[in-house]
Amino acid sequence: MSKIKIIDTHAHLTKSDYAKDRDQVIKRAQDAGVEYIINVGYDLKTSIASVELAEKHDCCYAAVGIHPHDAKTLDEKTFKELEALVKNPKVVAVGEMGLDFHRNLSPKDIQMEAFKKQLAWAETLNLPVVIHDREAHQKVMDILKEHSVLKVVLHCFAGDAEMAKEAKRRDYLLSVGGPVTFKNSKHLPEVLKAVELENLMLETDCPYLAPEPYRSQRNEPAYLSNIAKKMSELLAPLTYEDVCRVTTLNAKKFFNIGRIDPAKIAYQIRDSLYLNITNRCTNACLFCIRQKTDFIKGHNLRLEREPDFQEVIDAIGDPAKYREVVFCGYGEPLLRLDLVKQTAGWLKRKKIQVRINTNGHGNLIAGRDIIPELRGLVDEVSISLNAGDQETYDRICPSRFSDKAFAALLDFARGCRLAGIKTTVTVMDMPGVSLEKARQTAKDLGVNIRIRHYDVVG
Repeated sequence: MSKIKIIDTHAHLTKSDYAKDRDQVIKRAQDAGVEYIINVGYDLKTSIASVELAEKHDCCYAAVGIHPHDAKTLDEKTFKELEALVKNPKVVAVGEMGLDFHRNLSPKDIQMEAFKKQLAWAETLNLPVVIHDREAHQKVMDILKEHSVLKVVLHCFAGDAEMAKEAKRRDYLLSVGGPVTFKNSKHLPEVLKAVELENLMLETDCPYLAPEPYRSQRNEPAYLSNIAKKMSELLAPLTYEDVCRVTTLNAKKFFNIGRIDPAKIAYQIRDSLYLNITNRCTNACLFCIRQKTDFIKGHNLRLEREPDFQEVIDAIGDPAKYREVVFCGYGEPLLRLDLVKQTAGWLKRKKIQVRINTNGHGNLIAGRDIIPELRGLVDEVSISLNAGDQETYDRICPSRFSDKAFAALLDFARGCRLAGIKTTVTVMDMPGVSLEKARQTAKDLGVNIRIRHYDVVG
């Protein structure tokens, strides 16, 4: 596990707990696969120290800000010193800031004033904000809603599933730490199920909240993998590798750090390998995720050019490692029918299960019935039905084949079933789509149907 890169998005390594072995702690983190550490200030002193730590260690970055406990210290002099710190290129966020109505070490009105002032400041800087929220959930969300900060992370998330869903609707990220491993942590499993992995990051909040089996000991970034492992158990069938890859990408994009991996031809999610052989498509579906992002479950799929057969099989490696190999990328695979057949033939000679995810326009694309050519090469097809009637389909899935697209899709699904290819149609539970009609269409075709969630990716 240690070879897989992860990022600790919230640490306090400048605390005296690490006075004797800080460099060794950072070295252990790197040895454990922690690529970067965001060290977070909570007052002026620790903000200064965080910047100094980041300057000393390439793997460290800093966030500077005033914690609600210290809100009463945010005078003009302190604010000017923070303004000077943020000019350092290794400062990547403002925080931690927020509200703490549990201890109330600063009066509530002072906390809210300091919170709003830092949010407004972050807006002018166009920097992410790191939010502390303890027993102040509604007030934190209300204040955040008043500001237009582009990137928000709710650190060591302690809210419930409904709050998590609202955070997701606002495109906030939630960071998850050691408490997810605690036996008495009842809310976090529900929170994780309420959002997507694309909404999550990892943190230790060290030296606090060490995960099992280190609970009650001093925490450190090297323990981050224990948090990721527990998350993968709760999010199964997503794997540890999936959790690490996606949360690492989330952190890199959120803090604007590190290198983003180049586009992939072959990419693994869970125990399946997917082949991304084209970004072209005959549809421009309104809900298509490729219009919003280049990434699926942490994999960059935006090809610079289309791969050839040798590049595809080189990218696959040993296909026996996977439950199935699926032609499914950021485009319609049957636009490259010859490559699909050549690659599928190579896979079937190795006795590998092959599936094609398609929009069902293969016959229109080729200008002939291609289903006989797929027989014996493809075990299963998954066809994006997306609607139970042509009118809805034409509205949400504009096609270069115009009004011929939906009928051709139905014919393709029926033909695949008759050819003995396992056939499933999929439809999204999006507004304006009748699932009842879609189910009836699938029944009429004699094929299986799978309902996909509108806001779930990969």
